[in-house]
Amino acid sequence: MQLLIDADYIVYKACAGAEDEIDWGDDVITVVSKFSDAMAFVERDLRKIKNEFMWDTPEVVLFFSDSKNFRKKIYPEYKGHRNRKKPCGYRRVISELSKQYVVIRLPELEADDAMGIYATNNPGNIIVSPDKDLRQIPGRLYNMEETVTITPEQGEQWHYIQTLAGDQTDGYSGVPGIGVKRAVALFEEQGYNWKTVVQAFADKGLTEKDALLNARLAKILTNKEYDGQVIDWTPSTSSN
Repeated sequence: MQLLIDADYIVYKACAGAEDEIDWGDDVITVVSKFSDAMAFVERDLRKIKNEFMWDTPEVVLFFSDSKNFRKKIYPEYKGHRNRKKPCGYRRVISELSKQYVVIRLPELEADDAMGIYATNNPGNIIVSPDKDLRQIPGRLYNMEETVTITPEQGEQWHYIQTLAGDQTDGYSGVPGIGVKRAVALFEEQGYNWKTVVQAFADKGLTEKDALLNARLAKILTNKEYDGQVIDWTPSTSSN
């Protein structure tokens, strides 16, 4: 068994926590960091995760996002507000981790996508991430609180829910006025299908093209949407 760990947030948090400031006066402040502290924070977090699965002594695979993002090609505003530079030592920590663990970063993909592709190509492993987006991927997910099993049907349903609800932190809006709870209620009433999605957008004066854009931004890739390059997600015949 492998633990497929979203390491982006672990390393970012560790490196940010290891930063400090030196105020030299005269309007000069320097940001400094101690590499050993950042590594210690990362190793602590990885150890805590592995300890949750002591019964199986799992192998660890770490996933990171690429610096480029294919979603920006279809929607330039995607994550446009996230412009903060990486904290000190971020790349050096990843380099050091690559000497100890298998590290996977796929061109133009986020860590979520790389995990989704890997998990669907290699079933039976456990995704480790607090990100609700990973509820789209069938299999086992440890969300830092509990391990849940997600069926393919549940994964597809969550994708539709996120298409309607949008994600303000990622910069796509979904249907105005619809959050997760409202989306769930709507699907429970009208059915989890593409027709319900399109109608929800239409009710707000939006088009099927708007619905498809949001669905593609929301979709975490699996092996069905990636063959070395991204394959645009489209509604299946049964979803229309």
